[in-house]
Amino acid sequence: MHGRQGGLSFRLLGPVGGRAGDEPLPVGSPQQQAVLAMLLLREGRTVSMAELVDGLWGEEPPRTAHRTVLTYVSRLRTVLEPGRRSGESGHVLVSVPGGYALRAEGIEVDSVRFEREAADRSGGVRAVHDRLEGALGRWRGAALAGVPGPWAQRERDRLEELRSTAREALFGHALDLGRHAQVMPELQTMAAEFPLRERLSELLMLALYRCGRQAEALAVHRAAQEALRTELGIAPSASLAEMQRRILAADPGLMVSGEQSGAGGRAARPAAPAPSVRPLPQQLPSDIADFTGRGAAVDAILAVLDGGGEDQKHAVTVCTVSGTAGVGKTAVAVHIAHALGEAYPDGRLHVDLGAGSTPADPASVLADFLAALGTPSDRIPLGLDQRAALYRTLLADRRVLLVLDNALDAEQIRPLLPGTAGCAVLVTCRSRDLALPGAHRFDLDVPPESEALALLAAIVGPERVNAEPEAARALVEACGRLPLAVRIAASRLDGRPGRSIASLEQRLHDERARLDELRVGGLAVASAFRLGYGALPPDAARAFRLLALSDAPDLPLPVAAALLDTDERTAEHLAETLVDAGMLESHTPDRYRFHDLLRLYARHGTEHTDRPAEYEAALVRVAELLIATALRAARAVVPAEPPSAWLRPVRHSGVAFAGAEEVREWFGAEHALLTAAVNQLLPWGPQALRTAIELLGVVAVSGHFMGRAHYLEISRIAGAAADRALVRQDPEYRARALHTRAWLAFLAAQHEAAEADLRTALRCAAETGSALRHHMSGILLALVLWATDRPEEAERTMHEAQRFAGDIQDPASPASVAQYVARLYTALGSRRPDVTVMTPLMRTADATGESLTTAEGLQRLGNLLQRPDSRRPGG
Repeated sequence: MHGRQGGLSFRLLGPVGGRAGDEPLPVGSPQQQAVLAMLLLREGRTVSMAELVDGLWGEEPPRTAHRTVLTYVSRLRTVLEPGRRSGESGHVLVSVPGGYALRAEGIEVDSVRFEREAADRSGGVRAVHDRLEGALGRWRGAALAGVPGPWAQRERDRLEELRSTAREALFGHALDLGRHAQVMPELQTMAAEFPLRERLSELLMLALYRCGRQAEALAVHRAAQEALRTELGIAPSASLAEMQRRILAADPGLMVSGEQSGAGGRAARPAAPAPSVRPLPQQLPSDIADFTGRGAAVDAILAVLDGGGEDQKHAVTVCTVSGTAGVGKTAVAVHIAHALGEAYPDGRLHVDLGAGSTPADPASVLADFLAALGTPSDRIPLGLDQRAALYRTLLADRRVLLVLDNALDAEQIRPLLPGTAGCAVLVTCRSRDLALPGAHRFDLDVPPESEALALLAAIVGPERVNAEPEAARALVEACGRLPLAVRIAASRLDGRPGRSIASLEQRLHDERARLDELRVGGLAVASAFRLGYGALPPDAARAFRLLALSDAPDLPLPVAAALLDTDERTAEHLAETLVDAGMLESHTPDRYRFHDLLRLYARHGTEHTDRPAEYEAALVRVAELLIATALRAARAVVPAEPPSAWLRPVRHSGVAFAGAEEVREWFGAEHALLTAAVNQLLPWGPQALRTAIELLGVVAVSGHFMGRAHYLEISRIAGAAADRALVRQDPEYRARALHTRAWLAFLAAQHEAAEADLRTALRCAAETGSALRHHMSGILLALVLWATDRPEEAERTMHEAQRFAGDIQDPASPASVAQYVARLYTALGSRRPDVTVMTPLMRTADATGESLTTAEGLQRLGNLLQRPDSRRPGG
């Protein structure tokens, strides 16, 4: 570790500053101070890049926001770890998945100590008074003085509110100790500064009365009454009115006894009015009787909300539960809230915040909460800030659980958060990046098959599931294991006892009809998705539709950029917007995937939004990206420029590779992407078909077939491409597709099929006059003939093919292409013996490509094919 010697301490209650032992630290520019403060107040937990950008600039960050934050982080690392070498990972300010965290032991932050001391009510009146006095003594001016940005302003407001609450408490304890004369000036100043804080007016009235200034005490009541009526349109609280009544009645309980009236004496509290019964709101929806699964998530959230952890002693505990529509966030939250009745004896509040439809106004929500907490309607303030202040006051000494369901964003939630420890908040939202400081985050994914089956059995009965186990598994998979979809399907079956599970599963086979089938009563999967889609900005909605075009199981970032016709940085921003909205998943860095039902909704639930030509162009861009990547892969494997006649130029630059091993890994990892890209282009127009057939040839040359299943898949696609080219009356590309299928058949020793395709390809070549087709298919046919013990015919075919070879030094010649393809396949091809015997034979014959270029090389390879130990049955 290369951190500074001496403990780190920081000041946020005033101008930002820091020290390492006795050495002052340069904390940098105001914006850099904001980054430092966000990290410090997270107390070792992660601060995401999105939170840092939002905290510094809000909704309109500059284009250079990410780069600027990286610069601030780098500078802070230099300050905190001056001995760290360039390029070395940080040990104090560390990079963690999703963002950054300060992880040094023993960091002291004055605002954190202030909050802990101000919230500590242990010990007697004098102990609490002295602790509050010490806590307030840490302030040296406005918190985060001079620090810009929306986060800093929100944090300033929060800390100032805590400071005011602590000062009120200090005044109250001072009066309990009989120190009314000493605190009078400061109490008068603060009451004038905050005329709507009724507790201050009440304390000032008591202090004035004890000092023998009864008339002034009553004047304070009149001023407070007028301010409340003018500013908020409400009457004074019962407590303030009671203080006026007791002063008018000269209640002796308001005075302290003589022996306790000294500055150091302990005063008896004034006799309080009879306590009123406080409402205990219980607003939770009913728990779900057939709630199943989610054991790990439920236990983890319960441990936070019911665990009495250290953070619960000093601040409000907040948990966020995020996930895509229909994944069961509300069901989990309500189930947990019902289990926490004893932990929160003062009530449980609930509201649906309506994200995606008509988001609830926080001011209206606060009005409902205030009413539920016993505030008469004529005393509910008009403004949001005033309602929030009263709400925090009412919750200050209660243990209440708030369930904020279906939240839109952090701005909607912040006014609804309590201000002091004791309460807890459980938020559900689709966004995985809800910027709530200190929140414990939980992300719900679709449940495993066992839990989805358990939910199905809980609704339709275990006997029906046990009677059709395979159909039940197929049904929950057709529902994508999405709890909402499984519940809808199960409810449909439950309402029709005579219907088999298999019959409904069959109805879900039709992708276009699947979303229509998944509705019952007021529940519909498409409706849940529609709310999320409707909340997306236009550019993100377009990205949602275009990214869903691909049939690949997931999308690397370059493919996403190609689909969106933009650069990777913009594509990442749009994809992450969808991830935050719960409409897309990011399961590994720079790769994205859709839930199956969300992909269906993107394709069919939002159709007619874009023109078909736009969809075709997007798929062609992906194929061209993959072709460009194949060209770069070839350059990384074979130290020569690919012949111009092999693949046509494309406008994409492709993905770069460091060497052959990376190329092999890429072809193996992206097999599903490559075949999906080819398959999807076949039904489109002539240009899409030609692009697909060129890409198909690249896949075949790579030789990376992970077993017989993949070989059969690529062979089937090649046949479909040839059929499509026949319909399109494109003999040149029909010949290319047939040649590809023949190559695959030859690799698997399916010689009869290979020969049939090659003879058809040569007829197409005669029709078009293509020298390249004549040469490539001719030499492959010669190899097939050699492999089937027809050497004379093979030699004649080989010599015929050589007539079309051209000059091997000409990069546009068929011979140049054949040599290059042979070298590429020999260097890159699969080593799996269950699929091909061709690769090791070509490696034995040569590694220069001569085997597919010259008569001598071809004959040498043919002789190897005729050896008994080289011949294998189809793999």
